[in-house]
Parts: sequence; structure tokens; C-alpha cells
Amino acid sequence: MQNAKLKNYLHLHLLVFIAGFTAILGELITIGSIPLVWYRMTIAGMLMFGYIKFRKLKIKIEKRTMLKFFAAGVIIALHWITFFEAIKQSNISITLAMFSTGAFFASFIEPIFYKRRIIWYEILFGLVVIFGVFLITRGELKYINGIILGVISALLSSLFAVINGTFIQKHSATVISFYEFVSGVVFLTIFILVFKGGFDAEFFALSPSDWIYLFLLASICTAYAFIGGVKVMKYISAYTVVLSYNLEPVYGITLALILFPATETMGSQFYYGAILVLSSVLLDGIFKNVKSYKARKRNLHKID
Repeated sequence: MQNAKLKNYLHLHLLVFIAGFTAILGELITIGSIPLVWYRMTIAGMLMFGYIKFRKLKIKIEKRTMLKFFAAGVIIALHWITFFEAIKQSNISITLAMFSTGAFFASFIEPIFYKRRIIWYEILFGLVVIFGVFLITRGELKYINGIILGVISALLSSLFAVINGTFIQKHSATVISFYEFVSGVVFLTIFILVFKGGFDAEFFALSPSDWIYLFLLASICTAYAFIGGVKVMKYISAYTVVLSYNLEPVYGITLALILFPATETMGSQFYYGAILVLSSVLLDGIFKNVKSYKARKRNLHKID
């Protein structure tokens, strides 16, 4: 039993490491952010469809539900586009530091969707996050485009996560993702046809290294990471999973410093700001989960 638990903990941190490695691949892939996301969602959707067929999962859903999944798919596509474009406009460290502000946005989006009050410490941590972003911006003003895109990406990511949280209560996570990937591909295909002049030979003429990195991104960092994440949550508490995934920017920034020291070494204000943002995210996760644990404990006492 202990070995099984250790195995799942190690698997969880592997998944968090993979999530951090997504930004590294975004730096290595040379094509633009829109074709990058189109390839990512196309390949991941095909792999997910193969998994659904292998597991013989039912994917038939109501038309109204499908439209909701499609809307979420457009949001995640836009999130990924702004995320990878932020990397190209600035660097990995800036993008991941801005991506950490997602918890701040979620604290205001969640009350709207779940009709709950905003909690006092969410406001406090939100102010700390804003100050952290201010420090980063002040110290790295030359990366302002990447900073703005990173914040927009974090907002879209939080919106997507909250919307997906309402879906998961009624539908299979794998089926949800499959339809979201399909809708993202459809949306981007229409966008490319209408605004980018369509698909030409250059769009498909990728270098061998880009094909390899794209396949790693779509298979390991998308399809596998998602399926693995769902599996891990069956054995490890949501508290541990949430806190562990908050380490994604830490892993990503550390990897970036090791692999790209010339472009990723930042000024001291960046690190002060990033530490404030990351600390707020971790503390917010701890507060929320302690509160959730106490609520469950009270409910158990009532049942007894």
C-alpha cells in the first residue's frame, strides 16, 4: 500500500514537471503560436480519439452540451495561443511568472460561477499578486508585450478551469477534452482560412526538430498528462494535487535557467516579484484546502 502511494506521488510530480516542460517546448518550436496550437490540438485530439476507441468509451452527448464543450475549446485554444506568444514576445520566465496570476483571477471568477462570496484572504493574496506583477513589470519593462499576453493567458486559463469544473460533475473528463480539442481545431482552422489566407505548403513544411517537439507537446505534455492527471486524482487528495501543480512555474523557470541561461537570467526585481506571486498562489491553495478539510471534518461529526 505504501509503495503504491509513493508511486502515485512520484507520478504526480512527473506530471507537474511535464507541465513545466511545456514552456520549454514552446521556446524550442520555431513556428508561430497559432499553427503551434493548431498542431498541438490536432495531434492531441487524434491521440485522445484513439484512447477513447481503445477504452471503448461512449462519446455521444446532447447538442446543447456539445456547444458548451466547443465554447470551452475555443477558450483553451486562445489560452494556449497567448501563452506561447508570450514566450515568443518575452521569455519562459516572464510567461510562467505571469501564468501564476491565474489563481488570483480564479478567486474572482469562481464566485460568479458557483455563486459564493469572495473570501477575505483571496483579496489579500490578490493584492500581493498585483504588487508582485508590478515589481516584475517595473524591472523588465522591455518585455511588456509578453507580460500583457501572459496575464491574458492566465485569465483565460482560470476561466477555462472554472468552466471545466462545472462540466466534470456530469461528464467524463476524457470525453470533455476530446470535444474541446476538436472545437479548438475547428475554430483555428476557420480563423486560418478567413484571416491568414488559408493553408499553404509552408504551413506543413516543418523542420524535423519541430515535428519531434510538436509530437512531444501533443502526446506527453497534453494527452498523456491529462489522462495521467485524472488517474492520479483517484489515489491522491485534491489538496496535494492542487499544491503540487502550483509548483509548475517553479519547475519551468528552473529548467529555463538551466537550458537557456543567456536569455532567461533576469534582474533581481523579477525574482522578488515572482517569489511574491508564487508564495501567494501556494498560500491560497493551503488556506482553501485547510478550510475544505475543516468543513469535511465538521460534516463527519454531524453524521456521527
